[in-house]
Amino acid sequence: MKQQLKLRLDGKTFEVPKGTRFLELAKQFSSGYTSPILLVTLNGILHELGATVEEEGELRFLTIRDKAGYQSYERSAILLLLAAYHKLYGERSAAVWIDYKESGALRCRIAGRQTVTETELARLEAEMRVLAAAAHPIEKRSVPTREAVRLFAARGMQDKAELLRFRIYSSVNLYRLGEYEDYFYGYMLPDSSYLTDFSLRPYEDGFVLCLPAQRLPVQLAAFQPSQKIFRAMEESRENLSRQKIETVGALNARATSGKMKELILCAEAQMEKRIGDLAEKICGRNAVRIVLIAGPSSSGKTTFARRLATQLLALGKTPHAIEVDNYFKNRSDTPRDEKGNFDFESLGALDVDCFNRDLNALLRGERVELPRFDFISGERRYSGDFLQCAPSDILLVEGIHCLNEALSFSIPAEKKHKIYVSCLTQLNLDAHNRIPTSDARILRRIVRDARLRGNNAAESLARWASVSAGETRYIFPYQENADDVFNSALPYETAALKPYAEALLFDIPEEHPSFLEAKRLLKFLSYFLTFPSEEIPATSLLREFIGGSAYGA
Repeated sequence: MKQQLKLRLDGKTFEVPKGTRFLELAKQFSSGYTSPILLVTLNGILHELGATVEEEGELRFLTIRDKAGYQSYERSAILLLLAAYHKLYGERSAAVWIDYKESGALRCRIAGRQTVTETELARLEAEMRVLAAAAHPIEKRSVPTREAVRLFAARGMQDKAELLRFRIYSSVNLYRLGEYEDYFYGYMLPDSSYLTDFSLRPYEDGFVLCLPAQRLPVQLAAFQPSQKIFRAMEESRENLSRQKIETVGALNARATSGKMKELILCAEAQMEKRIGDLAEKICGRNAVRIVLIAGPSSSGKTTFARRLATQLLALGKTPHAIEVDNYFKNRSDTPRDEKGNFDFESLGALDVDCFNRDLNALLRGERVELPRFDFISGERRYSGDFLQCAPSDILLVEGIHCLNEALSFSIPAEKKHKIYVSCLTQLNLDAHNRIPTSDARILRRIVRDARLRGNNAAESLARWASVSAGETRYIFPYQENADDVFNSALPYETAALKPYAEALLFDIPEEHPSFLEAKRLLKFLSYFLTFPSEEIPATSLLREFIGGSAYGA
């Protein structure tokens, strides 16, 4: 008789025989969930449904509404796409690239192809639906890493072979769907029948794989791409392609060949040129007096603004920094959210009328006393900080609402230049394993908050959901209002952040709610080789996070 193990689920205890598959338990409890169960955690450790119960403890089922569950759906949908393409076109599946996510869909392309027709996509989607309906198992097998390197090299997947060549683990897991086998970074679904919602549609020179919305998984996310963001992403991807560092394997190879310093200097020079070009563009618009800068958390807005100020100085302009946060309403007048908490991120938390009066007065050349907000007392105060601008001076204004026209409603459009700053990394692990753009920002924030704000990694990760919700509500809807999009991603930054972030992430205990995300990030970091941060210039935007910036902090 098998040993009985006690499990707890939602406060209730029950027993199961040791070795029971999590899939059986998922079927048993599925009626209590509005979405299919995709993964499970036992004592905070993530498991696929095909794994078995080997210890007692706390059980939790994950659906597509959970981050890990959604990621497993996305990876499995990519495997389904590649399996269908392989069935139709054979080994040419090696030419398919999954580049990045935009407006709830995965941007895909076929290397060497300038167009993908609707007829081709209709055929490919039809084959995907045939494979999904057949409920093919997604099989996992462990193979020695050296064997996997040889296998992918023989299949023409040099990007995967190079990625795995730098893995320190002796074995890796490969996943098979039908006749197609591949390597994926993270767990997968049990079989293809779980993949019920997807579609393909042409987009630019490739196509997109549309997936369900995480918050509303009963329907596909509405695909409404931002053309300005798309162009910034494509420019970054093409730049990496020219430098032959589209993947982490290629980046690691550059590190082992002793060419990282060259890569760093090149990346920094390119960023400086882009900032210089922006400064010239702003100066070329003679009427512009105010530059409004916004972007999501940890995008490097502060350093960007200071470097832009330097470039404007070099062109004979005098920039002045204005912090929107100094226009917070007094705490007693701050609006509250639906939970009764102060809503500091809403536009209503700012004294917009005072902000507009001051800016208009400065534009008229008047002497204005600027406020300073005391975050301890929760009051806006005046302490003799006066500013008067000459006709050629430029105001640099940074804040989350800067792209929202309602913030600067009284300033004529021709006097404003709006810039959206974000970290839009285009580096891939390999052709089929993309790196979410938010991962770079999460790592930046963890390192910076530990250094400057005394927050540990657990606190930073715990707050990220709230930060992301605020960005979705107050920043992303206005990104198309920007006159320019500035991509602050640096191709080498994850390798540079690794030694700082790893120690902080390892400090998160198993019982903490952020432990699962910490483990995911640690695995992600393990793909990168590190290098000494001494090679990074003091003017680098990355110094805002790791320290040693020429601009302070």
